[in-house]
Amino acid sequence: MKKHLRTGIAAIFALSVSVTGAAAYAAADQTPVTTSAQVISQALSQNTAISVNDKALATGGYVKTGGKEAMVPLRDIAEALGLTVTWNEENRSAEISGQALWTSVKLGEDQYSVNKMYITLGTAPELTDSKTFVPVSFVDKVLHATVKTEGASIAITSGEQKKTALTKGVITSVYENEGRQTVRINGIGTDGLVLHVGQDTVYEKADGTKISFADLTLGQQIEVEHSLAATLSLPPQTAAYKIVVLDQTIEKNSAGTAGQIEEVRTGDDGATSLLIKGEGLTEQTPDELVLRLTDKTVIVDTEGRTVEAKELVKGAKVIGFYNGILTRSLPPIGSATTIVLQAAPTETTP
Repeated sequence: MKKHLRTGIAAIFALSVSVTGAAAYAAADQTPVTTSAQVISQALSQNTAISVNDKALATGGYVKTGGKEAMVPLRDIAEALGLTVTWNEENRSAEISGQALWTSVKLGEDQYSVNKMYITLGTAPELTDSKTFVPVSFVDKVLHATVKTEGASIAITSGEQKKTALTKGVITSVYENEGRQTVRINGIGTDGLVLHVGQDTVYEKADGTKISFADLTLGQQIEVEHSLAATLSLPPQTAAYKIVVLDQTIEKNSAGTAGQIEEVRTGDDGATSLLIKGEGLTEQTPDELVLRLTDKTVIVDTEGRTVEAKELVKGAKVIGFYNGILTRSLPPIGSATTIVLQAAPTETTP
């Protein structure tokens, strides 16, 4: 009897293993392809309440067990700050734009775009309850909003309430390609400041007349309201909110060369000319040229303050602008419309 019972149990066990194995094989054969989305299911140590400009969000944040910082809902916060969020299902990423800002995030990648450069925050974006969550430091460092955390509450105020900086300078580059627009002031190479502009950037004349990006040209003196946040690159780069053109008399065909004064010449008629060696502001402008000073030449520093002609000495660092007309001599000669003194000589030249 016991022998038959053991035989029956063994048969049932074998059948059970066979059925289970077949089911497992079938399940393995139908395993779906995983995506790069990082779905969070682990225990949360703390839920956080979030407010934007004193208005509570319906969706809160959370802190994962062992997490470095709170995770917050990207779309809810960005839209509350007046930004637009566009989801790209193909590569599982989101683009955020508006107010002279553009950035993107991708699920599972600790890489964030700030002023056209990438930074890491130590935590990648995550997908939780069908929403994209980012580390709260993203709101401060990328969206340029103010974040204040107290216990389990996070208060966010828009970047409009943050301090901005005002910088004056002379335009040395105007760039536009495939929707990307930048303006550089006060130099080329590693000098100056690169301003990233966008659809929300405001352009005006000094009298308040509205103008556009197309009205900007080399040699114009401008005042820029821009973000305090800037890259650590050379030159630094930042987002421009408002550009005011202080001098609208510059011609659209203005050209220029940045470099050192190698020689100061005085002609028989008493006119002063400067031999400048450096780098042309465009591919069409020479790296070395002679610019004559006339009674119409404007001489200023990078802040737009008037400079006396006697400060233009050998070794001084300058940006020389002219109307685009040069002689065919070597070096070519032209009449200076504006000379911008960037820096005095480091040593007195005998």
